[in-house]
Amino acid sequence: MKIYDAHAHIYPAKIADKAVAAIGSFYGIPMAGGTGTADDLIASGSQIGVSKYLVHSTATNPQQVRAINDYIIGECKAHPDVFVGFGTLHPDMEDVESEVEYIISSGLKGVKLHPDFQKFSVDDSAIDCLYEATAGRLPILFHAGDKRYQYSNPSRIAKVARRWKELTIVAAHFGGYSEWEEASKELLELNNVIFDTSSSLSFLEPAKAVDMIHKAGVHKFMFGTDYPMWNHKNEFERFMNLALSDSEREQILSKNMAALCDIE
Repeated sequence: MKIYDAHAHIYPAKIADKAVAAIGSFYGIPMAGGTGTADDLIASGSQIGVSKYLVHSTATNPQQVRAINDYIIGECKAHPDVFVGFGTLHPDMEDVESEVEYIISSGLKGVKLHPDFQKFSVDDSAIDCLYEATAGRLPILFHAGDKRYQYSNPSRIAKVARRWKELTIVAAHFGGYSEWEEASKELLELNNVIFDTSSSLSFLEPAKAVDMIHKAGVHKFMFGTDYPMWNHKNEFERFMNLALSDSEREQILSKNMAALCDIE
């Protein structure tokens, strides 16, 4: 059975320690996954036989966008059989359309946004330029949810999904980190929203996780670890402990990410 990790962060070696520490501080969670570098990600995933990773990072200001996109492009070229990349955008950047063209022409498969880090509400009409540039062209992977903030809670993402029906949304963390009840009510039945399992299986009761998967449809969930936050081995064990059939596991572990990113 193939295993793909549909949610992994990587950073250049010179800033990886600082970036990992900052994430841990932001969430108040000890980082259990690794150092945050591309080589360490591959080493971590090899413990469970991961053969492909969806890698990305997030720009916290407009000036970082091109540098981050170039970094992800470079890592995908360095690891062409292993990495699939998502670029990033920022709501305050001047020329979104040109950067989207660059992302597409460079072979990246989507866009990652982290509204809590980037400080914007996903349903703010002021950022419609991001959706206009990507709808029907690139999926957007949102960090979704956090009861401490209101930037990306499930109800806001649902508004975006209903307004931009051609936009494919990946709502990470079962649709709403720490806001899973709201995600269950607002997001699971929307046709253009799919999900990953990252940063959720440590907190959700297994029966609740399975219920959410079945309510949305198995075709709408992807296995993800949120590396370097979590250890691949532990996340895989949590996933395999869910009461799913072998065919359902295969769908979530690789087939859905393959369909989203148009890969083998």
